[in-house]
Amino acid sequence: MDEELKYFYEDIRDLLSQGTTQMELDTIANYYIDGQGKALRPMITLLMSKAINYHLNKESRELLDKQRQIAMFSEMVHSASLVHDDVIDQSDFRRGKPSVNVLWNHKKVTMAGDYILAVASIMVARLKSDDVTIVMSQILTDLVQGEFMQLGSRETENERFAHYLTKTYRKTASLIANTLKATAVIADADENLKELAFQYGRNIGLAFQLVDDMLDFVSSTETMGKPAAADLKLGLATAPVLFACEKYPELNPMIMRRFSEPGDVERAFELVHKSHGLEQTRFLAKKHCIEAIRLAQELTESPYQKGLQVVADLVINRMK
Repeated sequence: MDEELKYFYEDIRDLLSQGTTQMELDTIANYYIDGQGKALRPMITLLMSKAINYHLNKESRELLDKQRQIAMFSEMVHSASLVHDDVIDQSDFRRGKPSVNVLWNHKKVTMAGDYILAVASIMVARLKSDDVTIVMSQILTDLVQGEFMQLGSRETENERFAHYLTKTYRKTASLIANTLKATAVIADADENLKELAFQYGRNIGLAFQLVDDMLDFVSSTETMGKPAAADLKLGLATAPVLFACEKYPELNPMIMRRFSEPGDVERAFELVHKSHGLEQTRFLAKKHCIEAIRLAQELTESPYQKGLQVVADLVINRMK
């Protein structure tokens, strides 16, 4: 994958720089496109692209270039969502450096996020595939709805987990699922193959976020690049808390008031560790990874198809 990923972030930075003469806009837009992330999404997208092309016996440079642009779109949307998230969450740190909203004012940061989306949209339009545009636009619809669900969740106990999973799909998994589906669409794959790519991405995306939510309780700022229990401090009840709730009902009122009273965050953190919440979250993530591996195995055997199975292992075993 080195060849395709080598100049990946550089190419995105070039695109963003070419689109504007405003130096400050360029700087903010490029702030998180520093190649310091895990590069998980582009890696998965290019692996799926190559696996599909091999499966269809359609290995051409031109096709792979288009799929690489789909991967770039996906990463730009992700970066824009980080920029907008920082404004919403008022966070101080991300990836071990000061977050954008600490360094620039909110209006400029918000517009820089919009700018990234605009440049990404132009790039997808240039692919001249209506079907790809429709699939990729769904990502943006889901992202906004996921964010709204997170901002306004006050659901009853029995609705809570379903709400959490839907929100997680929209905020995290839809991006991967629809990106992978788009790589199949541009390769003229049949419906079954498009669905396989989509479901692989959905399962990997859900597993990734479940592991992320678990790590929020066990990792330090050093490994994660953001403080531990960050979600609790934002008032968010993620999978470990929802599982812990079954054993410790006293968490219910805390969830309803979004851990806003003094001592709530500390107490919830303690109860999650006393319960089996973290093991249950890991178990659910593993289930999704096993399903992703099963789907990957339906593709013709190739190094890329093997790579897709390795990714599922990486997701479940990552520590940051």
